[in-house]
Amino acid sequence: MIHKQKVYGFAILGTGMISKFHARAIRDIAEARLIAVCSREKMRALAFAAEFACEAYDNLDAMLAHPGVDILVIATPSGLHMEAAVSAARAGKHVLCEKPLDVELDRVDAMIKAHRDAGTQLGCTFQIRYTPALTPIREALHEGRFGTVTYAGAYVPWWRTNAYYVDSAWHGTQKLDGGGALMNQSIHMIDLLCDLLPPVESVAGHIASIGHPGIETEDTATASLRFKGGALGIIYGSTASWPGQAKRLEIAGTHGTVILEDAHLAVFEFHDKRSGDISILQRYGNGGSAHGVCDPSAMTHALHAACFKDFIEALNQGRTFSISGESARRPVEIIHAIYECSRSGRSITL
Repeated sequence: MIHKQKVYGFAILGTGMISKFHARAIRDIAEARLIAVCSREKMRALAFAAEFACEAYDNLDAMLAHPGVDILVIATPSGLHMEAAVSAARAGKHVLCEKPLDVELDRVDAMIKAHRDAGTQLGCTFQIRYTPALTPIREALHEGRFGTVTYAGAYVPWWRTNAYYVDSAWHGTQKLDGGGALMNQSIHMIDLLCDLLPPVESVAGHIASIGHPGIETEDTATASLRFKGGALGIIYGSTASWPGQAKRLEIAGTHGTVILEDAHLAVFEFHDKRSGDISILQRYGNGGSAHGVCDPSAMTHALHAACFKDFIEALNQGRTFSISGESARRPVEIIHAIYECSRSGRSITL
């Protein structure tokens, strides 16, 4: 007997730039259908709905009451995520939330608790985790090819114009952005450190607004990390590094080093050389444009689609989504520790 494939109904909250990437990702998935969109401004919702062939709402509770909605995608400013996620849990809907889950840890914890109590899934769209070139890195870590891991670094030397902040009602604000170059831009790479490496045990760091002095949050940040097991790490995040360069992940150990630049392997070298390493570099080492270094709209929706599809598969298989609320909480905790370090001048133990 052939079982009919379940099609999950998606609803999107928010009609900003990122919401269109979400809509395109949903459109690319056979098991997904965009049912509705909601915006506080009804005309924006109507325009979005006309473009993506869905229903328009200006009231979240009304949209959540739609019987065809299974999953709410939250694409509002970061400081507004918690209320929507809790409402969705109370309505019995799963949630995929844009990064960060929210800007304060107590608000993130409230989201996690609401979905745990409701028996629904809370996931985060850290779509960078689905970069194909991360697959051989994960395999090398699993196989112990690095020997003793001694160092890991995340670098996001990006550029944003003054207009990026001035023309936005929430970018660069403490209330809605919750932070700057770390909380908004670099959080993806910090999440990769959390995903690939042992837990971070201690943090020391500094933040500053140097290139955009009028904003409330940081446009430049540096931090040093100590991971469980002894490895050391570095984070550099900026939106004041003209003209913007590719984000970079580095992992080094006593027997190997890898460097990932944007989505491409620049270095993949190990003491125990294998014949397949050359083909891995050939497959994943091709250069290309670095998306998002100076224009946040200059990216594709392919990784979002991979993330959304994995969320659907987790629901179908009855397993916890890999980027669960608990998993997505970790980079927010590290970023807040860096902020506290900068305020106090002391290192923070997590």
